[in-house]
Amino acid sequence: MQDVFDTLIDSFSKDKIGIAENFLSLPLAASLKKKMNSLFTEKRLRYAGTGNDSAVSHNKSVRGDMIYWLDRSHNEPCENDFFDQMDSFVSYLNATCYTGITGYEFHYAIYEEGSFYKTHLDQFHNNSSRKYTMIMYLNADWQTKDGGELCIHQDGAQQNISPESGKSVFFKSSELLHEVLLTNKIRMSITGWLKV
Repeated sequence: MQDVFDTLIDSFSKDKIGIAENFLSLPLAASLKKKMNSLFTEKRLRYAGTGNDSAVSHNKSVRGDMIYWLDRSHNEPCENDFFDQMDSFVSYLNATCYTGITGYEFHYAIYEEGSFYKTHLDQFHNNSSRKYTMIMYLNADWQTKDGGELCIHQDGAQQNISPESGKSVFFKSSELLHEVLLTNKIRMSITGWLKV
């Protein structure tokens, strides 16, 4: 995995946006997608809001995804494999880049057809603990016509990143405005934050 970690870190160091095409192995991505589909079928995902604590707002004209938080206490084998990989990545990131990450949080995210998330930053106004955003995609055979790109705004330009299965995106939570463009079919990911 060190080569994949290096790809993510090196591309981040160069462009402020880290991208690794095969951060999640295909078998792990498939297992996580299967689990997410089960949760979705069981109606255990909930519409996400913006803000935190008492400042949470739910407005599907701003943000339309449904989420479910991952937790080791669920004792799901595929999720524990995911957490093991994240522990390895955080250890490597701290050792090579001295980032001081002490924790993380991740949730499944499903965007149904016709949904999106308008331009935003990932760091709360009243809490700066989120240092890095990580997104891992679970969409096999994604095509341009399917939409749903992650659009990152930087230095007056936009970079659109398609959400193909296994790909990971990594950037500073407080720096880069980004949005999820309108998706034309169900779009699945694991999204989270490395924290201090």
